[in-house]
Amino acid sequence: MTSSGIARCYAAVLNGIEAVNIDVEVDIGRGLPGIKLVGLPSPSVKESEERVRAAIRRSGFDWSRRRITVNLAPADIKKEGSALDLPIALGILAASGEVIPDSLKGWLILGELSLDGTVRPIRGALNYSILARERKISKMILPFENAREAALCHDVDVFAAKTLSEAISILKDGGKPVEPTEFVEEEKNEFDFSEVRGLESQRRAVLIAAAGGHNILMIGPPGSGKTMISRRIPSILPNLTFDEAIEMLRVHSSAGLTKDGVISMRPSFRAPHHSISSVGLIGGGNPLRPGEISIAHRGILFLDEFPEFRRELLEALRQPLEDGYVTVTRARGSSKFPTRFMLVAAMNPCPCGHLGSQLPCTCAPSAVMKYHQRISGPLLDRIDIHLEVPRRPFAETSAKEDGESSASMRETVTAARKRQLIRYSKLKDKTNASISGKALRAVAKLKPSARTLLENAVDKLELSTRAAEKITRIALTIADLDNREIINDFDIAEAVGYRLLDRRYLSA
Repeated sequence: MTSSGIARCYAAVLNGIEAVNIDVEVDIGRGLPGIKLVGLPSPSVKESEERVRAAIRRSGFDWSRRRITVNLAPADIKKEGSALDLPIALGILAASGEVIPDSLKGWLILGELSLDGTVRPIRGALNYSILARERKISKMILPFENAREAALCHDVDVFAAKTLSEAISILKDGGKPVEPTEFVEEEKNEFDFSEVRGLESQRRAVLIAAAGGHNILMIGPPGSGKTMISRRIPSILPNLTFDEAIEMLRVHSSAGLTKDGVISMRPSFRAPHHSISSVGLIGGGNPLRPGEISIAHRGILFLDEFPEFRRELLEALRQPLEDGYVTVTRARGSSKFPTRFMLVAAMNPCPCGHLGSQLPCTCAPSAVMKYHQRISGPLLDRIDIHLEVPRRPFAETSAKEDGESSASMRETVTAARKRQLIRYSKLKDKTNASISGKALRAVAKLKPSARTLLENAVDKLELSTRAAEKITRIALTIADLDNREIINDFDIAEAVGYRLLDRRYLSA
């Protein structure tokens, strides 16, 4: 490696779930031997110096004894992660004459290098390929494990490299692009609603919540079946549409949760523990990564022991529940994450759990009040369905006859969702729970008597405007389940019932 020159290639870094284009410029010239990275690299990027040096040597190439300068442009963007290893290595080889510099033109190249020259997988492959399509870059080189995921983006040919030497061969001789990964429409459900015996009114409420994508809060004593019901809700949800699956995959890819081979079209189910941190739930960190509320996008976020989550975490849910996204801002930048999830929460009626049940409650009134105050009124207002789950008699839970199966309930939910898909075909969000208030007012058709009943309920129960809108959304979902366009009195009456828990537990 005695010649000197300059080489350029395209790379990228992740900012949340968005990929940002980075130009890698390499110059080899006079000066003390060594390598210098400029352009605001993070410590993880600076560590690439040693990985790149070892990978080049182990791949059979000589390391230059001249001065190597690597510029990562634009210089005002913080460069995080190890995905720049491969483009830096190829840029150095091109600048030294080992690779023809012009062969790098028109390629987006990403990958982490091991010391032996192996190309290791990275996060955000799909997001990088979307960037390539937007920038009219038609070819990519990615790690073997990420290539099939990235190939889901049309108009971009993705080539897989297992080693640095294979990446060089692709640049010289081309090859065959990889085929995109396959979507799986069905998965084996570990839990089934047939195991839930009794609780018919609770099963009905869950059916409505799933059909319209409504948030639901279940309250009841320990062992009443709250968690059992919650873990079976995914089994009655319909498959995601292709666009929804891609939205979910983009978040999962940026979080490093995807695996090569197959990708599910089933909604995700996330159940974080109540000890989770703010970064873990909402998002953030260094670099910025999505939290559980974004990983649950287009799926379910299950928060068991709801009041046990820290108050500031629960309050942080208010804006994502309302807007469908969260903007995480840190000193080094900000990122916007999607949060269109279905919230399923469960809680006891009091700290000991026996308030309102046949067992005596040992909690002082002040302790019960303090327990309930952990969940603010504005947060409760954003939860569509409030559901009491009482403890059942043993004879009911031990009955031999199974309840309605998840497959049967899923057919009902899917039929209601199809009505909403058609109704909201021109909108991005396609469930009764997620459409805007303006769209709701345009499609919700109430009988005059039903509207009067709604107005009376709002006035007598002193419900907020948001609560009144939630009632209308639930009533519209009930009408969808019955294959009706007009909301009647019974729909409103049932929807009002789901907005109020027993006064023993929470205020209306």
